[in-house]
Amino acid sequence: MMAIAALLITMVGLVVGVIFLELRKKHVHLWIGSYCTQRLAGWRARREAERQPLIHVLFCMVDHFEPISAGSTPEVERDRMKDWLVRYPALARRHRDSNGRPVQHSWFYPGEAYHQEYLDNLTDLCRQGFGEIELHLHHGHDNEETLARKIHHAVELFGQHGALRTQWGQARPVYGFIHGNMALDNSRHDPQYCGVNGELTVLRETGCYADFSLPTAPCESQSSMVNTIFYATDDPSRAKSFDRGEEVVLNGETTGDLMIVPGPLTFNWASRKWGLIPRIENGEIQGSNPPTRDRVRLWVETHIHVKGRPEWVFVKVSCHGAEDRSRDALLGEAAGVMYEELECRYREGRYRLHYVTSREMYNIIKSAEAGKTGDPRQYYDFEIAPYRTHCLAVSQEVSGL
Repeated sequence: MMAIAALLITMVGLVVGVIFLELRKKHVHLWIGSYCTQRLAGWRARREAERQPLIHVLFCMVDHFEPISAGSTPEVERDRMKDWLVRYPALARRHRDSNGRPVQHSWFYPGEAYHQEYLDNLTDLCRQGFGEIELHLHHGHDNEETLARKIHHAVELFGQHGALRTQWGQARPVYGFIHGNMALDNSRHDPQYCGVNGELTVLRETGCYADFSLPTAPCESQSSMVNTIFYATDDPSRAKSFDRGEEVVLNGETTGDLMIVPGPLTFNWASRKWGLIPRIENGEIQGSNPPTRDRVRLWVETHIHVKGRPEWVFVKVSCHGAEDRSRDALLGEAAGVMYEELECRYREGRYRLHYVTSREMYNIIKSAEAGKTGDPRQYYDFEIAPYRTHCLAVSQEVSGL
């Protein structure tokens, strides 16, 4: 009996050790404490939201959109763009939110890979009313000055298409941002992926309204704060200044250097490695991890919101929509299942579903911070006006959208 007990203890120890090493490898220790705290806060927020007459679910797809890849030919790249130009409008028109608006998409296009034809293609989708263009950037071995030059150059090029330029009043350059290689603010501590500890300041000074890079788990660049919309304050003396910040709150004020808008980060207990370890759910849609009904429910249940306004739920998910291995998950049957689940569960009854762009999501966050109430549809353009890519957009009433 003693031998059996010793064997069992050894086996349990081995299992625990394997689980610990697996979680350590995925850098879960960086954020698990904040995650547990936020789970409790999220549960309380859901209870409070359920006491409201309506719960608004704001769904935003941010796309690290890279039609140009290592070794790709113009023919391959044009095929990737054609797939989006043909299949995406058909998908978007089939799915509507509570206001009858089609699916929206935010294409974060790499500034270092500017191509006039491909930006023209995306501009055409924007003018049809299907989304907006934002800035993605892969860079390395930079300092504040060289980074600022790269951003200014990209913003200027994008502006030739009407992107990142607002319509009303002075057409000022503004942009939402996703950092390439998951290395915002030098958070991977490797200069080949960034090199700039003062990146948040550079972003703010060049017109960035918010960063949409998070979550980056299981990468080491994942912040300690999870499932929380917050302001980060730059500290040029160290990397990863966004590791912690000040939460955006109802009737609060802008602080720090840059707003950080994260997507959901949780555990999917319905999908386990070796039947034991729950997989990390980081809101990224891939060909190998397509959107499912269970994932949609997890995203919403994470309940990311502005503190004090729990009835407005922000769901920001990500993808690499131009990748050959992932396009079907964004344009095919799996995408249809995702939107059907959103619409069946959250479009009617006690819920209202809103398909929004990253700019619109930011505006709604700012309106909540300012104490605004009611239907968030009123605040899509609360602070930042629509981009000039929409100047020729046909209204929903005229186009039948």
